[in-house]
Amino acid sequence: MDKSAPTQSRRFNPASLDALNFFLADVRTGFGPYLNVFLVTERHWSQSDVGLVTTIGGLLSILVQTPVGAMIDATRAKRALIVGALVLMALGPLAVFLWPQFRPVMIANAFVMTVGDVFLPAVAALTLGLYRRQDLARRLGRNSAFDHAGNIAFALVAAVICYYFSQRAVFVLAPVFAACAAASVLAIPADAIDFERARDAEIGAGEASHVAGYSILIQSRPLVVFGFCALLFHLANAALLPLVGQELALQHPREATAMVSTCIIAAQGVMLPIALLVGRNADSWGRKPLFLAGFAVLPLRAVLYTFSDNSVWLIGVQLLDGVGAGIFGALTPLVIADIMRGTGRYNLAQGAIATMQGIGAALSGLAAGVIVDHLGYRWGFLTFGALAGIAFAVFLIAMPETAARRGQ
Repeated sequence: MDKSAPTQSRRFNPASLDALNFFLADVRTGFGPYLNVFLVTERHWSQSDVGLVTTIGGLLSILVQTPVGAMIDATRAKRALIVGALVLMALGPLAVFLWPQFRPVMIANAFVMTVGDVFLPAVAALTLGLYRRQDLARRLGRNSAFDHAGNIAFALVAAVICYYFSQRAVFVLAPVFAACAAASVLAIPADAIDFERARDAEIGAGEASHVAGYSILIQSRPLVVFGFCALLFHLANAALLPLVGQELALQHPREATAMVSTCIIAAQGVMLPIALLVGRNADSWGRKPLFLAGFAVLPLRAVLYTFSDNSVWLIGVQLLDGVGAGIFGALTPLVIADIMRGTGRYNLAQGAIATMQGIGAALSGLAAGVIVDHLGYRWGFLTFGALAGIAFAVFLIAMPETAARRGQ
């Protein structure tokens, strides 16, 4: 049972939101790392070509993330928006399965990354509209835990499918999980969602909500600092798993997908309890100490990758990803809710932060391809470790605590 009760219709079953997070994780993760390994090992693409495809998709995604957030703030049809995105999302992996050439893959990847921008802010908005403020930290931690459980499930299914069929077969799983996610979101009653609270608007005495202007994105110093830190975090982190997956795949080409799935399962298995821990303690411990722990793990992990190319060592180090990414994933929507409280621009801010994350991830993919092609994996890991150290320092010095003080 979910102890944090929703504030609207009693017909809402928290298991619907659990299932939505679980299946959306399957839809979102059934592409990126597996696509990179498939292109390197079976299609024999260069690192630079893979980095180019990743960067193009990331840059196009960046263009739509903030407008998508504004659209989610404005619409009452949040469930329909998610269902529509799921239908479109299923088409990209199918295109790769049918036409695994450069141009179709580039278009499909850009399509998937763009449409995928809807899911995280839309689910966070649903959660904000369904739960009271005092229950939000625990519920967002639960969302993140089910997201990680979905990642584990997909990795296991992908490993089995690819073992008995081929790496390419993993791309046909997307429509199945998209249909399950669509059924889950439609199981949430529309009248259970408080529209004003879903965008974190402040209700005045005359029942009219106050909505801040778009300039809030640059006027809020904590939001600007947090966005810059998110960019640095993803610049340092986004390329690490694909690089590890590629290194393992080159050593063990026949077990490439199983190796990637093992890396994902290892990290996600740590992220799940971390997300629950963060959700349970974010209010009492504060956001900043938890975030600093997540930022501190990232440079350590990057440097440890350089100690050995043994598969057991690399997969073991990948466990640390569960700490950093687990904290980041669980706390990000909560910190944005802290900063945007009462502005009515919660999802706009989520889109802006996602844009900064997308810039970091896109540049990370391109930089990884160039560095590894010219200098090798060791220098790639060391470069991203140095960037991770900068990210930690910026967050420590410039980012304020956003949790409300006791009694506030």
